[in-house]
Amino acid sequence: MAVKPTDTEVAILDVLWERGPSTVREVHEALDRTDLRYTTTLKQLQMMFEKGFVSRDDSNRTHVYAAKISRARMEEMLVESFMRGIFGGSAMRLVTRALSVTGASEQERRAVEELIAEIDEAKDAAD
Repeated sequence: MAVKPTDTEVAILDVLWERGPSTVREVHEALDRTDLRYTTTLKQLQMMFEKGFVSRDDSNRTHVYAAKISRARMEEMLVESFMRGIFGGSAMRLVTRALSVTGASEQERRAVEELIAEIDEAKDAAD
């Protein structure tokens, strides 16, 4: 899936990831945004269906939409795109910038260290 989702599409996917399969009305109400009309939410879901971000069950009068892509996969796609576009594909530049800007907590630094150790172990096991 090469298409990058818009901010509104990510917000809709957040609703579907949290609630599970939902009608347009349920998604619209969960978004709780005064700048979006019901018809806009409907159109967004239709376009997301065409893009392959959601599935649609139209066996009943009321269509039910479900996320077709996992949150983890969407995060991977967005980070890959961001890393390529802004950091020239360098994971090190991305991580060091993120850690320096946010002032990572001790717990976050330990989690990064553990992830690096897991990556090293997986690489050693593959060799």
